[in-house]
Amino acid sequence: MNNKTTPKDFFLHLAATIGLYVAAGALINLSLKVIDYLFPDRLAGYFYAPSIAWPISMLVVLIPALYILEWFIHRDYRKMPEKMNLWIRRWRIHLTLFLAGATILGDLITLINTYLSGEISVRFFYKVIAVLVIAGVIFAYYLFDRMDATKKGQGIRYSLAGAGLLVVLIAVIGGFVAVGSPGKQRAIRFDNQRIYDLQNIQGQVLSQWQTKGEVPVSLTELGDSFSGYSVPIDPEDSSAYGYTKKGPMSFELCSTFDLVTQDTKGRGTYGAGDYGVSYPSVYPGDGMDSNWKHQIGRTCFARTIDPEKYPRNPKPLMMQ
Repeated sequence: MNNKTTPKDFFLHLAATIGLYVAAGALINLSLKVIDYLFPDRLAGYFYAPSIAWPISMLVVLIPALYILEWFIHRDYRKMPEKMNLWIRRWRIHLTLFLAGATILGDLITLINTYLSGEISVRFFYKVIAVLVIAGVIFAYYLFDRMDATKKGQGIRYSLAGAGLLVVLIAVIGGFVAVGSPGKQRAIRFDNQRIYDLQNIQGQVLSQWQTKGEVPVSLTELGDSFSGYSVPIDPEDSSAYGYTKKGPMSFELCSTFDLVTQDTKGRGTYGAGDYGVSYPSVYPGDGMDSNWKHQIGRTCFARTIDPEKYPRNPKPLMMQ
């Protein structure tokens, strides 16, 4: 009987361990983000597409690799059953059981504490269930993997492996529902750039009014070779943005958009560290939604400068 750990054994188990932990973290992260998206809360932040795209990308690569590694490891067990007693296998299984068990206990403690505090919500409940299912499947798989001597144990382990794959597929499908197709994401990025460009132009128009006392007749007046400023153009087809002077202090900006404004408010997480796709306005108004909300196709934004909020040539603070 040979219980010696070969370099092949060591790296197979090491790679499988790292792959499992990274994939489990990505799966939990993806599941929580999908739940945030499907169960919005107006007190939460904005949805951030890369927060889902990254874990999906990781799972698409890591899960097949992890299953292949497990297949190679168990193939060696069938050829040489004594390898089931390798120290690296024992450490790997017991470490995984410990971490999965600790995650389950921590998840249940958090659920009870939140419930007793009266802060339970639908999205939180589903998050607890998601973490419990993921950690539970991993715990059960490696518990039966430790007792792999019987055919019954092998059958249960295969079923758990299938259940784990099903959980991954559900999470990935949910992620694609939230993120949309690559084409949709590209259209969103084009629309976001258009809004950013219009905000930029709006700021330049406001600056010219404060300097000269009237808005420009056309966008060509905003170009400044001295400062290096050039008027932005549409990022997709390089066409000029629409601009019309409506009065001494009013104007209109227009662009053609690929999609309706994406309402992502409340589909993110809580806290000051939230990230999201937003349209920070350089012109105060009723908020992002009313200032830059657009439909598919050509949309125009009417603006009127308030001279009380934006006086002409304001003096520096130190001179007032």
